[in-house]
Amino acid sequence: MSVNLSIKNAPDEVVERLRQRAERHHRSLQGELLAIIEEAVKPKRELSPAELLVEIRRLGVHTPADSATIIRMDRERH
Repeated sequence: MSVNLSIKNAPDEVVERLRQRAERHHRSLQGELLAIIEEAVKPKRELSPAELLVEIRRLGVHTPADSATIIRMDRERH
């Protein structure tokens, strides 16, 4: 079963940005809105510790060093 939804009083600037986004994705405005809603409510899969580590390395995120390393680095600077 499907339901019709409507959004009232959407600001023109928001509608224009949605139209541009829909065009970039080769979708109608309705198709783009449905894609946004589907993505927003899709259950998020939690990453395993190994997957999380791979993602952290891929993004180039540096985790903080242990406190002893931080203290040693600070002492060496002063």
